[in-house]
Amino acid sequence: MQIACTLSDQTCECIKINGMFRFTKDGISVLTILDTRRHKADGAYPVKVQVCYSRVQKYYPTGKTLSCEEWNRLPSTKNRELSEIRESIENSFRIVRDTVEELASDAEFSFDNLNVRLKKAVSDTLNAAFTAKIEELYKDDRIGSMLYYKGILKGIERFAKNRTRIDGVTVDWLRRYEKFLMAEGKNRTTIGMHMRGIRAVLNTARQCGVLKNSQYPFGVGKFEIQAGEGRKRALPLEQIGMIARYDDGSAATAKYRDYWLFLYNCNGINVADFVRLKYKDIIDGEICFVRQKTSRTVKVLKEIRAIVTPLMQGIIDRWGNPKQADNFLFPILTGDEDAMRIKQKTTYLTRAINKRMNEIGEQLGIGPVSTYTARHSFATVLKRSGANIAFISESLGHNDLKTTENYLASFEKDERIKNAELLTKF
Repeated sequence: MQIACTLSDQTCECIKINGMFRFTKDGISVLTILDTRRHKADGAYPVKVQVCYSRVQKYYPTGKTLSCEEWNRLPSTKNRELSEIRESIENSFRIVRDTVEELASDAEFSFDNLNVRLKKAVSDTLNAAFTAKIEELYKDDRIGSMLYYKGILKGIERFAKNRTRIDGVTVDWLRRYEKFLMAEGKNRTTIGMHMRGIRAVLNTARQCGVLKNSQYPFGVGKFEIQAGEGRKRALPLEQIGMIARYDDGSAATAKYRDYWLFLYNCNGINVADFVRLKYKDIIDGEICFVRQKTSRTVKVLKEIRAIVTPLMQGIIDRWGNPKQADNFLFPILTGDEDAMRIKQKTTYLTRAINKRMNEIGEQLGIGPVSTYTARHSFATVLKRSGANIAFISESLGHNDLKTTENYLASFEKDERIKNAELLTKF
């Protein structure tokens, strides 16, 4: 590999370029460099990612330092330590490169926009990293994720105030934070959500070189996130039939019962997708939609199709908007809401359905029933009826069969218990 400068008097040229990681798009270049303008006490120099545009250069830290000799060895090294450093530098480069490519593709590139996007990567405190993440999610109208990270940040600030260095998030710190949340009455599921959010932010910091691999507190032998104690619940067909026939004379009960049955029949659709359905999404007797949850996280959007059953059509006829292509199926959204208002309406509807369904479940002796129960029941009823797992996976909008297998595994405990009892009925 060609190196763009040479050693001289035990020093390097001002900027030593290594073409190991290089990217160019629309007149913007991104490459890794060894910045030899100022060395550290040990004689090493910082490795940076250089972005050039319109004859302007900006430099972004990777958190790594190397001597000139190590820098020259880096492209072809087989040394374990240097290989790990090279991997970390590549991760930092990739984050800058991907951000540049995204901005350029949207014709929105400027150094100001780039700096805003990369702010989270160069933050040296957990609080600042979370704040930048929240701002980014809000800008992208990912309100649910924004509120998720905002809730975690509030917990961190209650525990450690306004400044926690990223490299100060140790195994001990996490264990103390876990005890703090338990003392607040948080259950294992909520604590796990907090820890996974922190882990996601630290993963970004590690990829950018802000956090060294040796400082990363998560993993085997370090801090391991425990699974929540909540158990997913699925209803058998008999109990779903009881719900479908339930009537207490209340219009509100009938509406929210029907909404729940629609969620169940429509491939276990999430409420966030349910409220966005329009008449034009019904094609040849099928509802076609893309999950909001995955629309921003996968490269290839997966369309889900659900047959409009007579039960679903009856619900549309009773509670739906007038039949026009651009009309929403149900009168929940108007089309004038911003992302925050859509989230608020979705949350309100979810709570209203859950409240009414819990009351129905209590009256029928079924137990708690929620919108999650509808999705779980859809998958489990199909599984117990002998449906192909690939079909179930496609219907749920999962990206791979492994996800579906893991998803279904937690629903089958009741079945395993029943079958185990059969073994001793002699």
